[in-house]
Amino acid sequence: MTANEIWDLIKTSFFMTGIPNFDPRMIIMWAVGCLFIYLGIGKKFEPLLLLPIGFGIFIVNFPLVPLMGFQQGHAELLRIFYHYGLEWEVIPCVIFLGLGAMTDFGPLIANPKTMLIGAGAQLGVFVTFTGTVLAGFTLKEAASVGIIGGAEGPTTIYLTQLLAPQLLGPNALAAYSYMAMVPLIQPPIMRLMTSDKERRIRMRQLRPVSKREKLLFPLITVGIIAILVPAVIPLMGMFMFGNLMKESGVVGRLTETAQGSLMNIVTIFLGLSVGATMSAEKFLSWRPMFIFGLGLIDFIVCTFGAILTVKIMNLFLKEKINPLIGNAGVSAVPMAARVSQVEGLKYDKTNHLLMHAMAPNLAGAIGAAAAAGMFIAMFQ
Repeated sequence: MTANEIWDLIKTSFFMTGIPNFDPRMIIMWAVGCLFIYLGIGKKFEPLLLLPIGFGIFIVNFPLVPLMGFQQGHAELLRIFYHYGLEWEVIPCVIFLGLGAMTDFGPLIANPKTMLIGAGAQLGVFVTFTGTVLAGFTLKEAASVGIIGGAEGPTTIYLTQLLAPQLLGPNALAAYSYMAMVPLIQPPIMRLMTSDKERRIRMRQLRPVSKREKLLFPLITVGIIAILVPAVIPLMGMFMFGNLMKESGVVGRLTETAQGSLMNIVTIFLGLSVGATMSAEKFLSWRPMFIFGLGLIDFIVCTFGAILTVKIMNLFLKEKINPLIGNAGVSAVPMAARVSQVEGLKYDKTNHLLMHAMAPNLAGAIGAAAAAGMFIAMFQ
């Protein structure tokens, strides 16, 4: 080889590295990715989600990495996860199957009036929807942003992919971020909205729920949802099927698979895929930042709406509900219910609210899915 040929080879090799293609904005995204990894490992905030999301953000923000594009007509690794898992809306539905297999609807069946708390928690969804429209977003985009406050990540992904797939990255990131930060965001709101007397309200122990009731609940619920909001049946149908498997007691191996290995696999694919959508050129603009801010407002208003619903209900109830369980109406199962328990014990160390809080927690998951189904019916 001649000296010129050697020099051309060196130059070609150099320009195929990341160095000459480096974008300084990537440094910001490295910091964002590392923050999520820190929150998952150091603070243990939803580590099963924040760790893969954070790593996905970090690894995709290097020049020329073959992860989210196409090479010679073939999709690259994380693009494959994203395409078949999220664009085809498979992963959110499979996650709901696993959630259903891990869920005990006993508290909700024993105290059905807490469904109203889950409905009240959707206040922020519609407030944010209105504000997002006024900010110049389309109706479909506003619907996908509004659902963030329900703190139900799979529902946010499912709705966004149907109505505004271009917002999937920031919407999913906001939804899972605020789900993870429930223990930081909600307690100040709970203390602000309740008196010391209200925080000490003791609720009667829930009645036992029969096996027949637990078997009928998923069938009746999915039937009602199918009639009223059929657009959300791919999510809620899988949710209730997973629960029916659990309560039947005859398909133990299927239930264990849905709860364990299947759930773990799709969680890995979900986290990496969501994180990989957050490249610097897409995320570092006003719209994703605005969505992230709106998501926080959305979540705060949803928490406010749920607690306010409890206080209104108490005006008409002989047996009062401790409003500290209102925060659980935003879903974020089961973390929000744990926050209710922790806050309650601060004021009465013998007042255990966890099982009471699980009822609005599950109602919130159903309520968020119902709101999403309404948006799909209106705008798809």
